[in-house]
Amino acid sequence: MKSEGPTDVTRIVLFVLVIGVLLIGSFWTLLPFLSVMIWATTIAVATWPVLLRLERLTGGRRSLAVAIMTLLVLLAFIVPLALAISTLLDAANRSPAVMNDFVAHGLGPPPEWIAKLPVFGKRLDDQWQAISAGGPEALADFVQPYARSAASWAIAATGGLGRTIVLVLLTVVFVAILYARGEVAARGTLALARRLGGETGERTVRLAGQAVRSVALGVVLTALAQSLLAGVGLWLCGIPHPGLLTAIAFILGVAQLGPVPVLAPSVIWLYWTHNTGWATALLIWSLPVAALDNVIRPILIRRGVELPLLLIIAGVIGGLISFGVVGLFVGPVILAATYTLTKDWVERGESVTAGS
Repeated sequence: MKSEGPTDVTRIVLFVLVIGVLLIGSFWTLLPFLSVMIWATTIAVATWPVLLRLERLTGGRRSLAVAIMTLLVLLAFIVPLALAISTLLDAANRSPAVMNDFVAHGLGPPPEWIAKLPVFGKRLDDQWQAISAGGPEALADFVQPYARSAASWAIAATGGLGRTIVLVLLTVVFVAILYARGEVAARGTLALARRLGGETGERTVRLAGQAVRSVALGVVLTALAQSLLAGVGLWLCGIPHPGLLTAIAFILGVAQLGPVPVLAPSVIWLYWTHNTGWATALLIWSLPVAALDNVIRPILIRRGVELPLLLIIAGVIGGLISFGVVGLFVGPVILAATYTLTKDWVERGESVTAGS
């Protein structure tokens, strides 16, 4: 009989090579849509219980529930985007007149409290006095480089606006597809995980889904609570445009920056306009609001997934630093999968050692 060994090896190598080329080609083809698919999957997984509850309320009509959920997702994207665009356009229309008026009147002497600021107060006070003594010309020379940078940023933001709108619309379309065919996608993913890793693979996928849902619940609800409390403080203290600032605080909260970039300038502005009482009140109000995420977010995240708290926090923060905003969900999923596979591997090794 002839030996089939070399032929089998060649066939296996060619088969693996073809599979590898197909996988690389598929990934390369889907690469432009990768961020859209990640966001759509994250949104669909996080809001899937809401879809099922809405389906029951609509008498089991999945199409109606999908249409309502898709509309809500679209509004969740479009309303903040439209608000940001209108704010940028309004600022672009008003900025030349405001800048010209600001430069024409000069800077004026610095307030007394500037020099009392720690670390950089004295240097800031000296520079302020130097620009004030030079009159409008010195102020114009100081502002000009920053005005050019702001103009460049505005042009870049406007140029990327069309791409952002396209990505948002594609994300909504992918979300609608996942809502409509979510069970099929889930069964396929679980079947693939079971084929690759057996029971451990299936458990890893389920845990990844729970991690996404828990992180979304913790991040979004925490950002919502912080932004609402910050908005109440801004409104009571008489800060202009509290609604817009509340929306910005919510976006910053989702991005894990918190409401401090909104609250801190508001406190400084109140001190600047000599509203010392309201400024102190807002400062006192801001301290617990800024620290609220350290209490609420871990509690909400731990309610939905059985993972070490340190692992979840490391996944959220590390994912944000490594992958951007979408890393808030990608980071915990990666660490959850790694933790599950490592734990199962160690337990299997211990059981084999105990059996021998």
